[in-house]
Amino acid sequence: MRKHLLASALFLAAQAPFTAALAHNADPAVLTPERVFANPSLSGPVARGVSLSPDGELVAFLRSREDDVDVLDLWAAPTGEGEPFKLIDARALVPDAGELSEAEKARRERMRISQRGVVEYSWDEQGRYILAPLEGDVFLAERAGGAVRRLTETEADEIDAKVSPKGNFVSWVRDQDLVVYDLAAGTEAPVTTDGDGLITWATAEFIAQEEMDRDTGYWWSPDERYIALQRTDESAVDIVPRLDITGGGASVIEQRYPRAGRPNAVVELYVQDRQSGQRTKVDLGENTDIYLARVNWSADGQTLYVQRQSRDQKRLDLLSVDPATGASRVIVTQRSDAWVPLTNDFRALEDGTFIWSSEETGWRHLYLYNRDGRRLRAITRGAYPIKGLNGVNQTTGEVFFTASMRDGRELPIEQQMFRASLRRTVTPVAVTPEGGWWGASMNRTGTAYVGNYTDLNTPAQSGLYRADGTFVRWIEENRLDESHPYFPYVSRRGQVTFGELESHGETLVWQMTTPPGFDPTKTYPVVMQVYGGPSGGGVRRGWQSATNQLLTEAGYIVFRLDNRGEGDRSTAFKQALYLKMGQPEIEDQVLGANYLRSLPFVDADRISAMGWSYGGFMTLHMLTEPEMGLTSAISGAPVTDWSLYDTHYTERFMSTPEANAEGYAASDVVDQLDQSTGRLLLLHGMADDNVIFENATRVIDALQAKSVPFEMMLYPGQRHGIRGNERQLQQWRTYLDFFDRTIGSRSASE
Repeated sequence: MRKHLLASALFLAAQAPFTAALAHNADPAVLTPERVFANPSLSGPVARGVSLSPDGELVAFLRSREDDVDVLDLWAAPTGEGEPFKLIDARALVPDAGELSEAEKARRERMRISQRGVVEYSWDEQGRYILAPLEGDVFLAERAGGAVRRLTETEADEIDAKVSPKGNFVSWVRDQDLVVYDLAAGTEAPVTTDGDGLITWATAEFIAQEEMDRDTGYWWSPDERYIALQRTDESAVDIVPRLDITGGGASVIEQRYPRAGRPNAVVELYVQDRQSGQRTKVDLGENTDIYLARVNWSADGQTLYVQRQSRDQKRLDLLSVDPATGASRVIVTQRSDAWVPLTNDFRALEDGTFIWSSEETGWRHLYLYNRDGRRLRAITRGAYPIKGLNGVNQTTGEVFFTASMRDGRELPIEQQMFRASLRRTVTPVAVTPEGGWWGASMNRTGTAYVGNYTDLNTPAQSGLYRADGTFVRWIEENRLDESHPYFPYVSRRGQVTFGELESHGETLVWQMTTPPGFDPTKTYPVVMQVYGGPSGGGVRRGWQSATNQLLTEAGYIVFRLDNRGEGDRSTAFKQALYLKMGQPEIEDQVLGANYLRSLPFVDADRISAMGWSYGGFMTLHMLTEPEMGLTSAISGAPVTDWSLYDTHYTERFMSTPEANAEGYAASDVVDQLDQSTGRLLLLHGMADDNVIFENATRVIDALQAKSVPFEMMLYPGQRHGIRGNERQLQQWRTYLDFFDRTIGSRSASE
């Protein structure tokens, strides 16, 4: 260790004067943690979960309340003339929100929902209703007149509520069974009745929610005759006792957690015929150790399409299923020597054809197939990956997708929406302008979309556009003028620059933000922000977070490098970490650190790193890698032994502990802790049901056994993320204090 660590008592005592100094900052233009974690949000009026009605005449979206950023209301705006209006006021309907059930808490944690109020909603396909679950009950807003009807008021939570496609029914899961509510009759009827204990109907299992981007377990057919629904049996899954520690005590949760190499839940798929009342089992094959990846209906409701993924994730089959008999046949298969990724790009078209994506060329692209799975043509091609299928206009044959590319080559730091064709392979045409980061939500007919845009000088804004990119109206302009909550702090934003480094034949992108009043003749400490794992990447030409500015205000350069394995890039770029997580990523971060030290304005002896989750795993490895030479590091909720993490995620990249013992051993940071080059701050939620707390206690125990001092901050009652303004304020005060003592103004005197 370069410097002796402060004792925990001294650390806590040091926070008092530090906090007071922040609270009494004399310059009102200096952004403080107290302002970042206060109401109203510095992000401004950002529309969340924006979607168009099926006919494209109304836009619905979620908006945080001005008096409480953690509570969402449902708003709507006409696509023509007229101002946005509040459709569902969460506090008016449920003034005293009670405690959510453990099942709903877990589901929201999987969906990364941290707010209360109206956190999700859905349209019926006719556009007559908007369904909004609210604090465990279900509310239905009628588009005509705006009346809000409460459908349930029960002690149990109703979860995953949906309006049926034609708008005749509402369905939800209650107490592990599926229920259908007849809107005309005002009565409900159970579809299943034996959900109990380890048997659950119509709910995505833990693995599907957490790792497969599938948060539902049932699917209506377009004609409302059938409901496909899954049955989950968790009896084979290991019990991992989890101590759930809160400020008021502790309880033991007997959590069914499928660790790498261990049994998964057994998932079956059935089709309920609402006319006959008959329930038919779908033939998913003799091997039950598979993943139910995706379920979709054909446009006419006569075929059920099921994506079945092998346990080793090297094979993905598309099954065509007869809903009347459950008989299935494989019509398309995708294979990989590493893993086949799951996407939401499947789209069944009215003429019986369908769109699906594949990475077989080394880049993710869209293809058109006939109903029997024969490929008709490529829709996109080139040296870039598509990010997602946004919509299809089946009348004009136009296909809309997002991608990070320009002139047919990938450009990772920007994203646009493009237009291609169903009828022939053409060079895509950009629908949205270049220069920033676009997301899009298109209506069902592919004639209009909601565009979400941001760049370095533009906070997140949402507008309505025609399919050709013509602007129609703002949904939330979020103009950065004097009325914007962030405006007082604009003048002290750090300058952001982008660059590239080469590693093993791959191009890595980085971004750097310098402090206000930056002087290149002086030297500055650096905070390397890192995630590092398989994700969408963090380097982008978009609005920078307010917490970044907290770091630059404190005098730090903020640096981010997207290493190999991170980001929606080529197949080769992503698979560089296959079977060896914690190795190529660290090599690339060493490259980044060496680049920083080559800069005349960087203090080579004052470089720190911070990261959460996979980023916490990365910072532990960076701190124990001598070539990094970090002075300090902050590790939040880290995975420290991949054999403790779940099956689908871990085995995708690392295989099983038995098949890849060498890779698992190399990724275990505990044996490397005595190589630490600097100080460590370790943080973890004490009710984390994703990265189990045992990951942190292994490090705590090993450091204590080696007599190595370190600092620690634990969060009672918090799961994988720290929620709420008050706790996040404490978290960032802790970060800033730690940096100040290790690489900041106080570090030189110690």
